[in-house]
Formats: sequence, C-alpha cells, structure tokens
Amino acid sequence: MRGKTVLPAVAMTAVSMVLTLDVVVMWLGTAVPWPVALVVGLGIDGGWLATLAYERRLAAQGDHSRVVTGTGWCFGLIAAGVLVGHALTAEESAGAWLAVAWLPIAAKALWLVHGLWERTVLTPKALDQIRSIQQEARDEAAVARAWLRAEAGTEETRLTAVTAAGARVARIQAKTAKDLSQAWSTLKTARDGEDTARALTSVTTPVTPGVTPRWELPIWGPSEPVPALETAPALTDEVLDSLVDQIRHSQTPPLSYREMASRFRALGHSASEVRLRAAWKRVTAADAHRAGLEESS
Repeated sequence: MRGKTVLPAVAMTAVSMVLTLDVVVMWLGTAVPWPVALVVGLGIDGGWLATLAYERRLAAQGDHSRVVTGTGWCFGLIAAGVLVGHALTAEESAGAWLAVAWLPIAAKALWLVHGLWERTVLTPKALDQIRSIQQEARDEAAVARAWLRAEAGTEETRLTAVTAAGARVARIQAKTAKDLSQAWSTLKTARDGEDTARALTSVTTPVTPGVTPRWELPIWGPSEPVPALETAPALTDEVLDSLVDQIRHSQTPPLSYREMASRFRALGHSASEVRLRAAWKRVTAADAHRAGLEESS
C-alpha cells in the first residue's frame, strides 16, 4: 500500500524537475552561458528536493513545520510558473508545454496525499484485529437474525395450531349445542304428548294408587347461585399462641416447628404460615424467658 502512494509522487516529482531544468536551460541559454543556466535550473530543483527531503524527515519523526511546507510549495509554484511562462512564450508546441505545466503542483499534491496516508496507516496486527471484530459483529448479527426468524416461525406455527384448535373446539361446541337442542326438543315433545300421561298412569297407578304422576324436565338455563359456606372466624393471637404452646409441649422433648405445624393443621386448625411462625417465635421466646428467670432464682 505504501508503494501505491509514494511511487506516483516520486515519478511525478522527477518528471517535473527534468522539465523545469530543461525549460530554464532553454530560456537562459540564449542570454547567459549554458553552465550558468544549468546551475540556475539545478538550484530550483535542488531547493525543491531539499525542502521535500526535510519535510519527509519531519513527517517520519511525527513533526510538522509550516515554514518548510510553505517553502516547498513556493519551489513548486516557481517550477510551475517557469513551465507556464515557457508555454506562453513558446512559438511551437505551446499547448503541449502548457499541458505539462501543472506537474509540479500535482507532485506536491501527491506528496500531501502520501503524508495523510502515513498519518492514518495501521499496522497489519491492528488491521487483523479490526477485521476480526467486524467479522464477529457480522456473525453475531447473522445469529441474531437467525434466532428472530426461528422464533417468528415458531410463533407462527403456535398461533396456527391454537387457531386450528379453537376452530375445532368451536365446531364441537356448535355440534354439541345442536345435539342438546334436538334432545331437548325430543324431551319436550314426549312430555307434551297425550300418550305420555296415559303411559305414566298405567305404570304408576298399581304402585302408588291415587297419586298423579308428574314428569318435570331438568332445568336448562340460568340457575340461582349457591350461597358460599361460612368460614370459621380467624384465630386471635392469644388463642393461636395457646394452641401452639399446647401442641409443642404435648410431647417430651418439645416438638419442632415442622412437627408442631403438621399436628396443628391435622387437628383442623387454620392459620397462615406467617401468623403460625410468629406465634411459634412468641411461644419459644416466652419459654426461654421463663427458663432464664428460673435459673436466676
């Protein structure tokens, strides 16, 4: 990845320096000796290369200097200006020279891109960790989606089964209601028939003379609610303590809480577990207090 950013910058910088040197030699070669023109061109390229090398050294150390960066851009602008000036004054191939006049600026831009890449580049180990984290996140998301799809399918199957069962229950209830209605109609027809009374009379008269038989159908409809059984009043704390104390000391040594609770309920008494345990604590505390008084006396 490093070569993909640094090689284009190096190549474009080299081409820009060669073009700048060539243009300077051609321009000044007619006015001064060509060695002097060569020194001027090399000075421009050398200054540009020196500031670029210094800037790269500072970047490698994690530093940055605006002065060095500005100087490098000045040399790049000078080289671009030389190329643009030559293109505007050239009698032949002016368009071609003007087309390559932007190369120094492009070279500086490529070095800027390479510097940004160096400041954001990560080690292969960090990249592997990032890839593993991303892969783990994708795996978890895929598993979560699979769970949701499975749960949705299960819920759909359950709802389908419940709906089908409800439909079957509704059909059975409708059929049962229809059968009951038909049976009720048959019973009513039989009761209201003229032959029913004669049949009952002929059967019951020899057994119960003088008794007119009555045949009543069972009630099918609203019925009166049966009054609830009266519950026994709740035991007071004194009565509950007395019962707990009697049951506890009904055997020597005294019974444990579980044995006492079992006998308490077996005798038909009722009390909540909270009240029964509180009564047990009061009774045991009173026994302990009496035992302490006896020892002190």
